[in-house]
Amino acid sequence: MTPSYIGRFAPSPSGPLHMGSLVAAMASYLDAKAHSGLWLLRLEDLDFDRNVAGADQEILTTLQRCGMRWDGEVTWQSKRQALYEAAFARLGGQVYPCACSRKEIADSRLHTSDIAHGPAARVYPGKCRNGLPPGRKARAYRLRVPLQPHEVIRFQDHWHGEMMQDLTSEVGDFVLRRADGYWAYQLAVVVDDAAQGITHVVRGADLLDSTARQIYLQRLLGLPQPAYLHVPVVTNTEGEKLSKQTGAAAFDLGLTPQGLLQHALLPAAAFLGIEITGVYTIEEFWTRAVTAWNLQLRKPSGLRAS
Repeated sequence: MTPSYIGRFAPSPSGPLHMGSLVAAMASYLDAKAHSGLWLLRLEDLDFDRNVAGADQEILTTLQRCGMRWDGEVTWQSKRQALYEAAFARLGGQVYPCACSRKEIADSRLHTSDIAHGPAARVYPGKCRNGLPPGRKARAYRLRVPLQPHEVIRFQDHWHGEMMQDLTSEVGDFVLRRADGYWAYQLAVVVDDAAQGITHVVRGADLLDSTARQIYLQRLLGLPQPAYLHVPVVTNTEGEKLSKQTGAAAFDLGLTPQGLLQHALLPAAAFLGIEITGVYTIEEFWTRAVTAWNLQLRKPSGLRAS
């Protein structure tokens, strides 16, 4: 029998886990356990230029040391290229080649960037929508978003509530295959989630803006739409999202189990609105944390009350 809940954590191996990624991992793990579901682990290693040798194994070791056990085999996106190629081919004429560089797109936006245009000034201008300019070669490949009527995507987020995005006026035609030849995140994550039977996506709110594009792709490809929950992102003292790019430090630097509990797991739980005291082992922590997450799910206002 197919489980009613299949969740996942999908880090990129561009470095060790930091507190921001731990919070996202913990939220997805807690939600899966609170629903008596499966928790899968996927390494999103398609951005080959950013991958750090050995980071994938370091991530696996850190998760295990933190007491997070995944179900089934670990998946690497780099081993699933044929799936992305097949999905790309199925989209057929809805995909078109684009010769525009980032500078050309930015310059085009500058010409239309004013108060009257608002969000439309951030949309791809459609220069290659009806064919490549003479003498130009394809750099990337984009997916057409309907111009009329507008493609408006609505969905329920279990943290933020009802969400809506007008893909036509706020996003425009978006990239599926990048100029460097790599598959774009939007296509890969949609294909992977469907192939793995993911029913619930729990991740950081920095990816909330990507959700409408992914739902649109799911509909075009005839794939099921999972439930979504986007937790707040951890920021540094400058208000920037913690990431490898902003110099976020690894939290698991040879700490003892007690050190991991005190310096990583308990602070991460507190960030998610779960206050736990009086625990002395990682096993005790997870037992209490799952119970606390379950209680939050049952509140009238749900997890947003945290």
